[in-house]
Amino acid sequence: MTNEMRAVTVEAFGEPEVMKVGDVARPVPGLDEIVVEVRAAGVNPVDWKVRKDGYWLTTPWVPGWDVSGVVVSVPAGENRFEVGDEVFGMPHFPRAAGAYAEYVAAPARHFARKPANVDHVHAAALPLAALTAWQSLTEAAKVKPGDRVLVHAAAGGVGHLAVQLAKTLGAHVIGTARAAKHDLLRELGADELVDYTTRDFAELEDVDAVLDLIGGDDYVRRSMRVLKPGGVYVGMTNPGLLPELRVAAEELGVRATTFFVAPDHAGLQHVAGLVERGELNVLVAETFPLVDVVKAHEFGEANRTTGKIVLTL
Repeated sequence: MTNEMRAVTVEAFGEPEVMKVGDVARPVPGLDEIVVEVRAAGVNPVDWKVRKDGYWLTTPWVPGWDVSGVVVSVPAGENRFEVGDEVFGMPHFPRAAGAYAEYVAAPARHFARKPANVDHVHAAALPLAALTAWQSLTEAAKVKPGDRVLVHAAAGGVGHLAVQLAKTLGAHVIGTARAAKHDLLRELGADELVDYTTRDFAELEDVDAVLDLIGGDDYVRRSMRVLKPGGVYVGMTNPGLLPELRVAAEELGVRATTFFVAPDHAGLQHVAGLVERGELNVLVAETFPLVDVVKAHEFGEANRTTGKIVLTL
């Protein structure tokens, strides 16, 4: 077996063209790590944001965190998975995971068994977006049955999953999206929809929780104003802005928090169960072969997708 694999590498952060496909060394697993042969890798906004600006990572870097594939090696003492098992996961986040590659090594508990009723493409579209939605709804917003939940960018990669997951929690779900996407969102379970191009969502009242997948000062402040007293605003904003957000929230008698997703095998198992029972559907907007990774990022950065983008290997 060769010690090399095909992977996307970034030698200097910048525009999509900085990504090159070539041969790199296969990952050497740690004592607690399984090796997964990647069949598909999800593409997320954080991928192209880090590719452009680097943030907390350094080069050389292999992008990507969403993985679906087949286990090819397990460490001694691993009892959850065997060679040949189909798994999906979001390994290592926010550390580099190297998902845009033929093989990934990561702790077994960063994975769960792939939902049996979907292919690797749809499974790879799930982990980061579904965990972001699930953890933000249950841990940050603490959504309970009967809550009115507003989801911004409801047709996006995280948004369309958040709509469905909020419904499984018993919430009344309101989504913001262009009118052309309303029929789809109703099929996914949205109770109310706001076309933000023709109506100001700030007209809403008595909302218990806002999941803001857009951000920006204007959206933050207007979102807080729709909350009932004691309601919670959950943003994907820079955690450094949290003190400022909390001051603004306190003035309105509401709560504000930011959110950062983390690997979570229990959350993945819950998501897989929902998918297998038909209670959660992931939408794939487009697939690209690994060699077309530049096109995949360009497509995503156009910011007009409904659902997720996936690379196939």
